[in-house]
Amino acid sequence: CRKPRASLPPPGALPQSAAGKMAARWALGAGGSWARGLLSWARPERWLPSCSLFPLSCIHTSTSLQKTGKWEKKNRVVYPPQLPGEPRRPAVIYHCRRDIKYSKDKMWYLAKLIKGMTIDQALAQLEFSDKKGAKVIKEVLLEAQDLAVRKHNVEFKSNLHIAESLTGRGRYVKHIRYHAKGMFAFMKINRCHYFVKLMEGPPPPPEPPRTGFDQAKEYVQQLRNRTLVHTL
Repeated sequence: CRKPRASLPPPGALPQSAAGKMAARWALGAGGSWARGLLSWARPERWLPSCSLFPLSCIHTSTSLQKTGKWEKKNRVVYPPQLPGEPRRPAVIYHCRRDIKYSKDKMWYLAKLIKGMTIDQALAQLEFSDKKGAKVIKEVLLEAQDLAVRKHNVEFKSNLHIAESLTGRGRYVKHIRYHAKGMFAFMKINRCHYFVKLMEGPPPPPEPPRTGFDQAKEYVQQLRNRTLVHTL
């Protein structure tokens, strides 16, 4: 009987000799060691201090650890106990929103519009305003109203008025705007802050308008109250 013929390798394939197998193993081993070395060089432990001095669990990236501003810290003021028969101290709520992508000058008109109003009147005025800042201020007022009921022991959420309504300048960022033919220009991204102070109870009566004569009398009185130094 005839022996079966060995199968021929496909065209273009090289015979796998012992030397070829060793070369393939060496190439794989070298590539694997190079990749392992690269990963070990890029590991975070190489760039951070040891875990005993600076553990990785101390690195926080959550938004709940943001720094509290001076305006919100006013909510932490603790007042002394009231005496028997003393009128109840009204609740005061400070709230704000920072880094609003809006101009502080445009926000100022809306802030002064609602100052001195009750919370319901202010929300009604902002509801029918088509300005972008009106929507932001309305959200801030609703957050402050909810905060008053939950944390400041306010019984009726409608029994609040806006004692202060302020705006402030935020971060201004410059960007390059590219034009045709290699030209460019700078554009600003304006941001602002909005601060509100709610107080329990009805709003105080509006002050009577001051005439020019009243302002002149006040100015003359300030001049008479001056203290002049190095005179007789």
